[in-house]
Amino acid sequence: MCGRFNITSTPGLQALLEGLGVNLQLRAPACNVAPTETVNLLRRDDAGISSLQDARWWLTPSWAKEVSQKYAMFNARSEGLSKSPAFRKPFASQRGIVPMSSFIEWRGSAPDKQPWLITNEAEALAVAALWDVWFDAKVGDGEPLLSCTLVTTAAADSFKPWHARMPVMLARKDQARWLDNEAPIATDDPIFRPHLAEALHLVPVSRAVGSARNKSPDSMVPVGESVILPATRS
Repeated sequence: MCGRFNITSTPGLQALLEGLGVNLQLRAPACNVAPTETVNLLRRDDAGISSLQDARWWLTPSWAKEVSQKYAMFNARSEGLSKSPAFRKPFASQRGIVPMSSFIEWRGSAPDKQPWLITNEAEALAVAALWDVWFDAKVGDGEPLLSCTLVTTAAADSFKPWHARMPVMLARKDQARWLDNEAPIATDDPIFRPHLAEALHLVPVSRAVGSARNKSPDSMVPVGESVILPATRS
């Protein structure tokens, strides 16, 4: 799964955006971003124009009666995207990318679970997302709510010591196709295979990141030796 991540203004992250036709700066750097917070969502309109917009990280389906946190909607399992009432339509034509410099995953069992900071060499990850727009029928002409969820897949073998799931980190060659709302993508697409398109760098960080209220960059300072997971074939 993916439940926390960071946004920092790295050259690699800016290059990722420019490669997708977006010449905009990310929103202010953010540390230890958690579900229900506002994130950067990259999406394309019907004319094929890419834009970076603010979205709530917890998908609210367009047909929902209200904004609710009854069910966890910050991650979406790739295997069930075409069957889920909440994700079926977004998967078909409302795909996006949430750019991030790193994400956080915990390893071990309570009470000794250790958080690890995870990134690639460029500190620029393009994580597959789905989005939807919700209107409050009770308000009428109220402001629309743009929300999103991050897509996960089964973990690559080398990643399994950290978690059984991992975010779908799109390779450069797959990013434009994922954003193309007319491109047919099925749940058995190679994008979702449990592999690492790039090597990942993992390093243990402070357990203080366990609190979503802790937004200090100091909590991301390494507290142990790093590990490198090599890229694998899809």
